[in-house]
Amino acid sequence: MKNQSVTNNLDWISIGIYITMVILGWLNIYSSSLSSVPDETSIFDISQIYGKQFLFIVLSFPLIFIVLSVDGKFYEKFSSVIYIIGLLALAGLFVFGKTVKGQANWYSFGSFGLQPSEFVKAATSLALAKYLSDVQINLKDINRQIQALGIIFLPMAMIAVHDPGSALIFSVFILVLYREGLPSWYLWTGFIALLLFVLALIIKPLVLSGIALLVIILIYLRSRIINRNWIASAIIFISVSGFAFSVNYVFENVFKQHHRDRFNILLGKEVDMKGIGYNTNQSEIAIGSGGLFGKGYLEGTQTKGGFVPEQHSDYIFTTVGEEWGFLGSILVISLFVGLIMRIIYLAERQKTKFSRVYGYCVAGILFIHFFVNIAMVAGIFPTIGVPLPFFSYGGSGLWGFTILLFIFLKMDANKVNEW
Repeated sequence: MKNQSVTNNLDWISIGIYITMVILGWLNIYSSSLSSVPDETSIFDISQIYGKQFLFIVLSFPLIFIVLSVDGKFYEKFSSVIYIIGLLALAGLFVFGKTVKGQANWYSFGSFGLQPSEFVKAATSLALAKYLSDVQINLKDINRQIQALGIIFLPMAMIAVHDPGSALIFSVFILVLYREGLPSWYLWTGFIALLLFVLALIIKPLVLSGIALLVIILIYLRSRIINRNWIASAIIFISVSGFAFSVNYVFENVFKQHHRDRFNILLGKEVDMKGIGYNTNQSEIAIGSGGLFGKGYLEGTQTKGGFVPEQHSDYIFTTVGEEWGFLGSILVISLFVGLIMRIIYLAERQKTKFSRVYGYCVAGILFIHFFVNIAMVAGIFPTIGVPLPFFSYGGSGLWGFTILLFIFLKMDANKVNEW
C-alpha cells in the first residue's frame, strides 16, 4: 500500500513536461538527420541517428520504472557508494576509454557508446546532498567548505582532462552551496576572476593592472580613515595583476588550439567562417532565417541541406529556430524554464534537507545545460560541446538526465512517508 501511495503522489506536471520535451527532441533529431537518409528508410531503423534515439527513448521507460521502484531512502543511504562507483567509472576512462573526436570520454560497446560523465552528475548531486544534510555541517567553517568543494572538484577535474565542456557543468554546484550557506565572496571571486580572464584576453595585462590599481586607489581614498587597510589593498592589487599576467600563459599553454580559436572568434580577434567559426555562423544563419513562425517542420533549407555540423546533437536548437521560428523557440525555452521552476518549487517543499539539496542540484544542472547550449548556438558563448537536455542526440545524455530527474521525483513522491 505504501508503494502505491508514493506512485500516486508523483508530480505529473514535471513528468508531462519531460515527455513533451523528449518527443519534441526526437522530432527535431529526425528532421536534422533526414537529409542524409534514403527515402525508403524506416523511422525506426537503428542504423540511423533518429532510429537509435528512438531506441534510447524506449529504453528510458524501463529505466524510469527501475528508478521509481527503488525505495526513496536507498538514494540517501547509498549516495556515497554511488559517488565512488561514478569516480571509478571516470578513472576507468584513462585505461579503457574510447577516443572520439580527440576526447577519450566514452566506453565502447560495439556500435554504441556510454559516457559516464553524464551519470556522474546525478552521483555527485547525491553525494553533495548527503554531505550537506549532515546536522553537523556548517558552510561558514573553512574545513567544511574545502570538503564540500572537494566533492565537486574531484569528478570535475577527472572529466576536464577529457572534456572541459562537460567539466564546466559542475561549477553550477557552487550555487547550491551558496543556497546552503556558502559565503557570498566565493561567487564574487568567481565572477571577478571570469571577468578578468576575458578582459586579459582583450586588454594588455600591464594596462589591466593599471586600471585595477586606479580602481583600488579610488576605493581606498573614498573609504573612511578607520576602514582603510593598505595591506589588504596591496594584496588585492598583487593578486589581480598576477592573475592578469598569468592568463596569457594559461590560454596559450593549457587551452587546446580549438578552444583558443573559439574564444578568439567570440571576442572578435579572429574571423574564420570557413573553419572553426563555421558551425556558429551557420547556426546563427539557420536560427535567423526562421523568422516569427519558422519555415515549417521538415522544411528548413539549412537543416535539410546539412549546413550545420552536429545539428542533431549540440546544435539541435538551430532546427527549432529555423523550422519552428521565434514562437517555437519561445515554446521550447518556456518548457525548460517551466521544468526548472517546477523543480525549485518542489525542492522548497521537501521535508528533508537531503531531498531539498538534491532538488536544487537537479535544477542547477538543467539550467546550466540549457543556458550554455542556447548561448552557444546563438553565438554569444564559445562552442564547448554542451548538449541540450532531452533534445540533443545521445543515449548517455538522455538516460543521465532521466535518472537525475526521476530520482528527485521519487524523493518528492516519497515525502508523504516522511516525518
